[in-house]
Amino acid sequence: MRKIERQMLNAIAVNSNWKCANTEVCYDPETNESTVYLHGNKIAEVGDNYLRLFDGGWQSNTTKSRINAIMQECSIAGEGVFQKNYQWFIRLFNGTEFFVTEFRSGMKLGALPYSLLLA
Repeated sequence: MRKIERQMLNAIAVNSNWKCANTEVCYDPETNESTVYLHGNKIAEVGDNYLRLFDGGWQSNTTKSRINAIMQECSIAGEGVFQKNYQWFIRLFNGTEFFVTEFRSGMKLGALPYSLLLA
């Protein structure tokens, strides 16, 4: 994981605003939600019990890397975004098994693991 992604994840975990180079985390205390931006484009919303993912209009390697870093911390191990034949897909766990579906910007993933809520 890149240093900037570790810093981004730390800002999300401690509910703080943070910006470095092309990545920014904005925390809203009213909603207790962190919004992550890459080059000014929203790529994620991290709430108390959900994660909403966006491609920001750019399905780039950097966008995918930032999203996967967030999912590594906020999702079940093994979940993530990948690309095949220039198309994005997401691997998710449905409670009993992993499945793959097309990535859709704005997709909302359910409850986060209890361990993240303690961070």
